Amino acid sequence: MKVTQPNARHLDAIIVGAGLSGIYQLLSLRDKLGMNVKVFEAGEGVGGTWHHNRYPGARCDSESHSYMFYFSQALVQSWEWSERYPQQSEIQRYIDHVADFFKLRPDMVFNTRVNAAAYDDAANLWRVQTSDGQSWSADYLITAVGCLSSANVPAIEGLDSFKGQWVHTSAWPKEGVDMRGKRVGVVGTGSTGIQAIPVIAEQAGHLTVFQRTANYSIPARNAPLSEDFKQYVKEKAQDIRQLMNETPNAHCFRIDPRSALEVSEEERLAVYEAAWAKGGLQFRATFADLLRDKQANDTAAEFIKAKIRQVVKDPEKAALLSDIDHPFAAKRPPIDSHYFETYNRNNVSLVDIRSHPIERITPQGIKTAKAQYDLDIIVFATGFDAMTGSLLRMNISGRQGLSLKDAWAAGPRTYLGLQIPKFPNLFTITGPGSPSVLCNLPPQIEQHVNWITDCIAYMRDNGIQQIEADEQASDDWVQQVNEAANATLLPQVLHSWYLGANVPGKPRVFMPYAGGFGRYRGICDEVVANRYRGFHLHCQLAGSSLQTDK
Repeated sequence: MKVTQPNARHLDAIIVGAGLSGIYQLLSLRDKLGMNVKVFEAGEGVGGTWHHNRYPGARCDSESHSYMFYFSQALVQSWEWSERYPQQSEIQRYIDHVADFFKLRPDMVFNTRVNAAAYDDAANLWRVQTSDGQSWSADYLITAVGCLSSANVPAIEGLDSFKGQWVHTSAWPKEGVDMRGKRVGVVGTGSTGIQAIPVIAEQAGHLTVFQRTANYSIPARNAPLSEDFKQYVKEKAQDIRQLMNETPNAHCFRIDPRSALEVSEEERLAVYEAAWAKGGLQFRATFADLLRDKQANDTAAEFIKAKIRQVVKDPEKAALLSDIDHPFAAKRPPIDSHYFETYNRNNVSLVDIRSHPIERITPQGIKTAKAQYDLDIIVFATGFDAMTGSLLRMNISGRQGLSLKDAWAAGPRTYLGLQIPKFPNLFTITGPGSPSVLCNLPPQIEQHVNWITDCIAYMRDNGIQQIEADEQASDDWVQQVNEAANATLLPQVLHSWYLGANVPGKPRVFMPYAGGFGRYRGICDEVVANRYRGFHLHCQLAGSSLQTDK
């Protein structure tokens, strides 16, 4: 991309993405710093991931009172959730409410994708080309594209020949998909598949689930919220916010400090039974060492596998569903509404594609190494090119034209998940190297946006024109990310999308920071206290030269 743009419109900052990250970043820069900012959003409205993921059964796996912003008491008091785990439509209404509450829409440009963004070394500006043919420049470029927003559609031979309808869960049509009486195939049994399959089974004439990797799942026990609880959230908002900022995964529950191995088997089973009955992600908080000690993890894993075999009546289906090859919670642990019970329905079949892989899509359906399955509709619940896909898709280039794709050829390298070496004045919200997908996102979004906003304020107050992550600091941070992951059982899952293993050809690098949200916040705060240690700060001098700020 050429960086000479004589007719480019200039802004103080450009934000890419109008999900939760983008709208809070816009609010912070506009109202706190008085900056001239635009948000570019490929979709037709706010919401980001929640705008596009309208598939049947789509819900949040964080409890509703934790999946909201707490930076504004007025905003907290203006909203009430209806359920423990809100569905997509309610989350979309919440994000619309936030945008309208703060009157953010006039500063957003919808149906507009960033096609390319290039750093202009001489001018110290970002040059941006958008899909509507417009050219823009900005002092700062901030990506708020989300961790799970670039669909991973499997490249299966013959897909174009399929005579029926196929759809990916992350691009579900607004008008829906009529599955009544149809033969439907769902490919994928991760978090999305586990949510969608029970609802699709109720609609379809027959549902065939194609499972490569069996998965753990905990009952959500979803229910309407009581009026007392709604009032509690409003009265204790600051306590809730403080708790999320302190806990490792930014949720509203603490992890029991005991080891699973220090209690008797009888007590341990009682703890697991109580957590199973309560439902939700709290199950992984039953003992402190479930993600650190394989022997401790085995106790939880075997408990859940036994539950699966108890729920699923068909012994062959139960065996396939409980043949799980990784530690509990070493992949994103889903929660569900009657997922395993769904396999007791007469209209649901389960196909093992680990033993008999999909060979191709035929005009009539899916052909595995064992059989042909005739289908009217194929649903791909195959997840995302997580954490890096949406960033690479924007064709970003930094110093001297270095493309982000080339910079990350061996895997993503960032400092704190906030900046990338050789890409000055570019900030990434919840980027690779941050806790991101291992955490409840709204608390981390608040932390990232506040950090970026405070950083830009510091630069403006001190005449600093440029900030860039140091190469060695970034290498050291990547090492810390790896060390934090290796202290857990997370890297033991070779097919995890935390490692990019769900996307053919993607470098196998552990991407999120697994050291805990509280620890991560402390590290970020310490960097600021030491005058942005690990970053190069430059002041503008005469001409176009830049001098390091001492």
